[in-house]
Amino acid sequence: MAFEEIDVVRVRGGRPGHAVDRVAVEEPLEVRVQGQPFAVIMRTPGADRELAAGFLFAERILRSADEIGTIAHCRDTTDGEAPLENVVNVTLARALDAGFDRAMAERRNVVANASCGVCGRLTIESLRADLSPLLPGFTVPASLVSVLPERLRTAQAVFDATGGLHAAGLFDRDGTLVTSAEDVGRHNAVDKVVGRMLMREAVPLGEHTLFVSGRSSFEIVQKAWCAGIPIVASVSAPSSLAVALARDAGMTLVGFVRDGGFNIYTHSERITHNDQR
Repeated sequence: MAFEEIDVVRVRGGRPGHAVDRVAVEEPLEVRVQGQPFAVIMRTPGADRELAAGFLFAERILRSADEIGTIAHCRDTTDGEAPLENVVNVTLARALDAGFDRAMAERRNVVANASCGVCGRLTIESLRADLSPLLPGFTVPASLVSVLPERLRTAQAVFDATGGLHAAGLFDRDGTLVTSAEDVGRHNAVDKVVGRMLMREAVPLGEHTLFVSGRSSFEIVQKAWCAGIPIVASVSAPSSLAVALARDAGMTLVGFVRDGGFNIYTHSERITHNDQR
């Protein structure tokens, strides 16, 4: 369940009264690789397999769908017990190599909270993936960018119930919503979206736009770059590090998409005007 009903005291007009409110669920998910603990992610339950796949893809443990063996909730329990719902084990379809050992060494034994997509890394240098700049060519009209918040909003069912979740949506070149996810963490929602497409063997996503309901930070740009997404847009502001990384990645970064307008921070050539592509 993505939300819980909680008894609250609701104050209206200066007068208190008893009421029931719905709050978004936040629980830890332990991600194991080949049975070895890798990270604990604070997330909203749901699409855990996709979240694990997207997270490990952004961490460069997975490089393609072909490298996924199995992704399943852990079953190392005593006979007759149910699987551990908050533990996911990922097996690889290849032997562990030096890259995996290096990735394990670069992480501290910490919990990644709902606002942190890169917690546990030892150095700033380890955050920047070994990726090539994105190729030009894919463009979208400004009029399409302007309607992305409204189109994503229609898929935010749990937000409607709680008012407390972020969302990420992946749109094709015609502005059709391909897939979306909600989570207490912006980056978790992105991982769920990318992980789902990875498991469909649809990555890289070179003709898609990623739209997020909050601000664009370094980790969101990094995750989009790993997935080959050339345009990232958000309803709020980007950070300075997100702008710098998007510039290096050859990615178009758009912010403050609201009320029919927006700001383009990097590589504006992908946004066309007067509906001329």
